[in-house]
Amino acid sequence: MRPFIHVNCAMSADGKIAGEDRSQVRISSEEDKARVKTLRSKYDAILVGVGTVVADDPHLTVKGCDYDTNPIRVVLDPHGRTPDDAQVLDDRAPTVMVTLEGCDREWDCEETIRAGKDEIDLAKVMETLAEDIGIEGILVEGGGFTISTFFKAGMVDRYTVFVGGLVIGGSGSPTPCDGDGWVSEGGIGLELRGCEVLGNGALLTFEPRRRSPSRRLQHELVIVAVLPERLPGGHLV
Repeated sequence: MRPFIHVNCAMSADGKIAGEDRSQVRISSEEDKARVKTLRSKYDAILVGVGTVVADDPHLTVKGCDYDTNPIRVVLDPHGRTPDDAQVLDDRAPTVMVTLEGCDREWDCEETIRAGKDEIDLAKVMETLAEDIGIEGILVEGGGFTISTFFKAGMVDRYTVFVGGLVIGGSGSPTPCDGDGWVSEGGIGLELRGCEVLGNGALLTFEPRRRSPSRRLQHELVIVAVLPERLPGGHLV
């Protein structure tokens, strides 16, 4: 069995998560930032790809939590690109690094998982996190390529995306599900479970129509949402 996987991200009104040069853009409203802080505290682990680490240098912790109470940080880094001084490796929370089998890079972290020869064996990694470390729920925060990998593997149990009130533009700007070509032939069907206005933007909650089994399908984060009949301005949802 694998952990429950919740993908959470923010995108602009034109579907971008960063600038064309991968530079960080403020998309979330203050209300959405508060939501994410609460959301992080309810999961056993927070996962990102190495691209997010290199571009943004996030610490992936929850304010007010210490080493023992913060979620475990998981970084997918196939070729060992994470700098030794990255914030994700500091002593504010435990960190698990994930690389390919052929990568011999070492870090000062709690554990390093090596899985897969040409690409990370996501199924093996999730099984190890669940069975060996006891992780039941993971919050995946990006970037676009990492999110795409989870969708391709059929491992997403819930997908929340905040749509901010701005346009970024650029044909090369990354999207929430980045990478080459279709994630699945004809796309992956999603069921809209909720819509909530948060400041100058809206939070959409989806669940894929077909999901592979997870350890915690009945996760404590059951979102009960009633779709508003109209958004500000009188537009129908």
